[in-house]
Amino acid sequence: MSKNNTPTPHKAAKYGDIARTVIMAGDPIRVKYIAENFLKDPVLYNDIRNAYGYTGTYKGKRVSVQAHGMGIPSIGIYTWELFNFYGVQKIIRIGTCGSYKKEVKLGSIIIAQGACTDSNYGTERGIPGKFSAIADFGLLRKAVEQAEKDGLDFEVGNVMTSDIFYNASKYQDLWPKLGVLAVEMEAYALYFNAAVSGKKALAILSVSDNTITGEQLPAEQRALGLNQMIHLALEIA
Repeated sequence: MSKNNTPTPHKAAKYGDIARTVIMAGDPIRVKYIAENFLKDPVLYNDIRNAYGYTGTYKGKRVSVQAHGMGIPSIGIYTWELFNFYGVQKIIRIGTCGSYKKEVKLGSIIIAQGACTDSNYGTERGIPGKFSAIADFGLLRKAVEQAEKDGLDFEVGNVMTSDIFYNASKYQDLWPKLGVLAVEMEAYALYFNAAVSGKKALAILSVSDNTITGEQLPAEQRALGLNQMIHLALEIA
């Protein structure tokens, strides 16, 4: 960890402006929504590239919320800086995913126990093989217990972190056969950076579309109508 690296080219925050626990979302509008509707006395610490970051309190606990953009390269930058430059200990990503299971309803929650990938993110870091990126067990257990307490419709399992959004690959059909629940674009890099940094991470995902049926949530509901997932993340922060 290096305080001398702050502020960074991507964050206006100084060391100490960001809480030890950060809730992250790709969409800056969702981050702004969380800060304004769930946090007490939120303070904007970053708006560079519109990647909004706020620090406030939730039920008396200091928490930050930060946008990470789309895809592995983007979340890779933001989480690396948070873990290694700002002293962040835990990151919980909340985002959307496409379900690989026909019976999974839109808006239901997937808690990502692990993440597969078609990315070379780990290889580029010099790992001599494929690293199995998994969530922190303590955060995972707390999320499951809280989801059960809240009576949420959820599943726990493996997800696929893809570098490609519009994916016509012939291999796409193989992931469901291996028990992978859903596809998204960031969890692998989050889990990888947490492991390398000796920190904790978890991804909680809301099903925004179904790759089998073609059903999709409207864009507005995708951005703002995910309160169950937001509440779950904040409760375990």
